[in-house]
Amino acid sequence: MTEPAKYREHRYRSADGRLDLFARDYPEKGEKNHSPPLLMMHGLTRNSADFEPLIELLGIDNQRIIVPDQRGRGQSDYDGDPANYRPDVYAADMWALLDDLGIERVICIGTSMGGLIAMVMGATSPERVAGIALNDVGPEVSQAGLDRIRSYVSGGVPITNWDEAAIRCADINGSALLGFNDSDWLAFAKRTCCELPDGTIRFAYDPAISRSMEDQEPATVPPDLWGLWGALAETPILTIRGERSDILESCTVAEMQRRHPEDFSSIEVRDRGHAPILDEPEAVRAIGRFLTELTN
Repeated sequence: MTEPAKYREHRYRSADGRLDLFARDYPEKGEKNHSPPLLMMHGLTRNSADFEPLIELLGIDNQRIIVPDQRGRGQSDYDGDPANYRPDVYAADMWALLDDLGIERVICIGTSMGGLIAMVMGATSPERVAGIALNDVGPEVSQAGLDRIRSYVSGGVPITNWDEAAIRCADINGSALLGFNDSDWLAFAKRTCCELPDGTIRFAYDPAISRSMEDQEPATVPPDLWGLWGALAETPILTIRGERSDILESCTVAEMQRRHPEDFSSIEVRDRGHAPILDEPEAVRAIGRFLTELTN
């Protein structure tokens, strides 16, 4: 069994100076290749552990990888004002993180909300973003998918043990992750949930993030996504879509291609909805090719 990749814990202040935030910093283990580090950003209810499978399967040993817990998730502080749970604020936090680490330019890999953060970053500071891999998100977000996420994002009742946590994760995500067995769901739960001192389990995010989704046009989605997309015209993009996705429709991917004819590629991941884990062979191959093209 392969030993999990080791990382340094990095703590820093949020862009507004109010919160202590956390990130994993995976250093280069081999000869440095001088390419931009990878910045991997998780989805709405996930955290930095979400990218553990991808990091292991990519097997990169000569490139730095930074994986933050966004505010309100994982080991980062919760925000007392839920109005700050939105992509422009997260993007500002990412610049604060990169500046704190002395990193000028990155390649972004973003799942769902993390992809929206990457789009904001690339549109507002294109000189600092060498490329973006979007995992099941784009400039149009399906209302059906948003409604489904609204139905579970408040966190629900307390969980008594890890087996129950695995069942809860399967109930929420089973239609998106076909073929998962009991051990897969337990591993998923271990990445998505945390254990409290009293032994109970909870999802590793602030339930107040649900308030950012209560409006008809939730703050979790920036208002002018196609405008952001237009500002990314010079940025290389890889889009990964789950073939069963209820967030990113195939017609949206086709329109993304039409409006971004240069340096754009896309794949679909079989038996996946929103969102692929990124441990799927076709996803790993596509990301590996994308990184090779960017760094050679």
